[in-house]
Amino acid sequence: MTTCDVAVIGLGAMGSAALFNLARQGQRVIGIEQFEPGHDRGSSHGESRIIRLSYFEHPSYVPLVRRALEKWRELESLSGETILTVTGVLEAGYPGSSIVSGSLEASRQHGLTHDVLGAADIARRFPGFKVPSHWTGLFQPEGGFLRPELAIRSFVRLAEKHGAQTRMTTRVLGIEPLGSGIRVRTDAGVIEAGSVIVATGAWIGDFAPALKPHLKITRQVLGWFSPLEPSLFTPDRCPVFLLESEDDACYGFPDFAGTGVKTASHREGAVLAAAGDLAQDGGPADEAQIRRMLKLAMPDANGPLRQMRACMYTRTPDEDFVIDLSPVDPRIVLASPCSGHGFKFASVIGEVLADLAMGKTSASDISRFRIHRFAAQS
Repeated sequence: MTTCDVAVIGLGAMGSAALFNLARQGQRVIGIEQFEPGHDRGSSHGESRIIRLSYFEHPSYVPLVRRALEKWRELESLSGETILTVTGVLEAGYPGSSIVSGSLEASRQHGLTHDVLGAADIARRFPGFKVPSHWTGLFQPEGGFLRPELAIRSFVRLAEKHGAQTRMTTRVLGIEPLGSGIRVRTDAGVIEAGSVIVATGAWIGDFAPALKPHLKITRQVLGWFSPLEPSLFTPDRCPVFLLESEDDACYGFPDFAGTGVKTASHREGAVLAAAGDLAQDGGPADEAQIRRMLKLAMPDANGPLRQMRACMYTRTPDEDFVIDLSPVDPRIVLASPCSGHGFKFASVIGEVLADLAMGKTSASDISRFRIHRFAAQS
C-alpha cells in the first residue's frame, strides 16, 4: 500500500492544476488518471478554450476569472509555454440576448473595459462578421483563448518536477473513508491518503452518489471549417466570439493554427447515459447545426469542413459549478462538473482545491458552488 498526503483522482483541467498547486507547496501528492493527460474522451480537448472576463452567466464569476488570468500567466512563466493568446472577445446577438445583456451587466458592475457595438460597428471593426442588422454586441479586449491539452500537460510536468507521483492509465475502483485517512482502491493497488480530491469530470457521479441525480451529461460537437476569406479570420483580425440568435447560440475561435475556424453550438446536445458512451461520431446533422450560425453571422467562415470532434458537458440544474467538501466525509473534496464553461477557471480552481484538501479556507469566494444548494432547488 502507498501512502500520501493527498490523492488527486482525475488529471484533466481541474485535477492537473490541483496536483501542481499541492506539489509546489511540498505536499506528498499522487495523481491518478484513467487515460493520459490531454486525452480526447472527456471535456478538455479540441485545441482551444475561451477565457472571457465579461461573464454573462453571472457577475460573481468575474473576480474568479480575474484571478484565473493571473494564474494562467504564472503557468506560462513557469512552463515556458504559450498557453494564453489575447484576441479580445466579441459577444453579439438579437435585442435582449442573454449573452450580450449579461456580459454588459458584468462589465459595468466590475468596471471592465468594453465597447458596446451595433451591427455596422461590428462589421467595420471585424469584417469577418456580418451579423443581422438588428443585432447588438459587446467587445471586451482582455479575453482570448487557452490551449487546453498543453495546459494540462504543463501542470502535470511541473507537478512531477516538484515531486508529485502520477499513476496514468489507472482506474479508481472505490474511495473508502477510514479513521486514519481515505483509502483509494485502484486496479493497480491501494493508496491511502490524508485527503482526496475527486476531479473526474463527467465521471464524478460514480464517486459522489449524492451528486449524481443532479447531473446531466450532454454530447457537444466541435467543427473546424476552412474560411472562404482566410485573411479575415487570423487572430489579429478575428476575436474569440459568442453569438446568440433567437433559437441558437454558438462560440468559436479564429484560425490560429492553420486548422480552420473552430465553432460549436452552445445549446444542449444529446444526453449521454454515462461518460463512457461518448464517441467521436460527428455527422451531417451536427455539421448542419454548426453551419446555421456561420451562415447567419459569419458567411465568409462557412467554407469546407475540416474535421469534427465530440466532447461532453457535465451540467448541473443551474449550470453553476460544484466545488465543495463531500457530505460523506470532509476529507473528500469534490470538483466539477462545470456545465460547459469551466476550463478557463482551472488555474484558480487548482489553487482552491489545494487549499480545501489541506484544510484551509480558500481566498477565492466559492460560496456559489456549494452542494447543499441542490436540496433547496429540489
